[in-house]
Amino acid sequence: MLSIIIPAYNEERTIHLILDKVRDVVLVGDLKKEIIIVNDCSSDDTAGAVQRYADANPGLNIQYFAHEVNKGKGAALHTGIARATGEYLIIQDADLEYDPEEYNDLLKPILAGFADVVYGSRFQGSKPHRILFYWHTIGNKFLTTLSNMFTNLNLTDMETCYKLFRTEMIQGLNLTEKRFGFEPEVTAKISRIKNVRIYEVGISYYGRTYEEGKKIGWRDGVRAIYCILKFGLGIK
Repeated sequence: MLSIIIPAYNEERTIHLILDKVRDVVLVGDLKKEIIIVNDCSSDDTAGAVQRYADANPGLNIQYFAHEVNKGKGAALHTGIARATGEYLIIQDADLEYDPEEYNDLLKPILAGFADVVYGSRFQGSKPHRILFYWHTIGNKFLTTLSNMFTNLNLTDMETCYKLFRTEMIQGLNLTEKRFGFEPEVTAKISRIKNVRIYEVGISYYGRTYEEGKKIGWRDGVRAIYCILKFGLGIK
């Protein structure tokens, strides 16, 4: 089974659309899906939107959890990861920037016995990528390079949402970052697992503008640098 962790914050307008895509994808290896939605104290009706969707799709395995206060994306991921029961686990944002049809591209190296962890890179391959923010791209590549210097990996997209893990592996990590520092932290800590096999595959990217709901900002980039240094140096 594949556990799909969806952190949600103020995604009332679009969460049904991503859930449609998750529902409709047919996984390789005849894998079943477990959808774990963690509502990070949204101020809109995300809760109602999820409930209405679950009621309309009773055959879909949806597990819903809610934070009583807003804690951040990383904290929502911690909640979802802890409750996953599938053999494999993937992270899925609640917006429409990533395509669930590509779960199978990430699953194949694991199911073939080559990988334990697979990252989906927005900077590899020939799949479609929306053209948006130049400085975001430069920032992502800088953060990835800085992360690689500490982990000795050769990733091209450390900040990607699409990260697929063997569930027992990520559940064995002590993850502490509550916001967007989750990405460098999990990358640093997963890289230290003895004999871990990390792969990367190219994915598409349908980015959002800030008017369309994009939430990450420059402060998150500064925090990411701090986390790369902190966890790269092994500081707990």
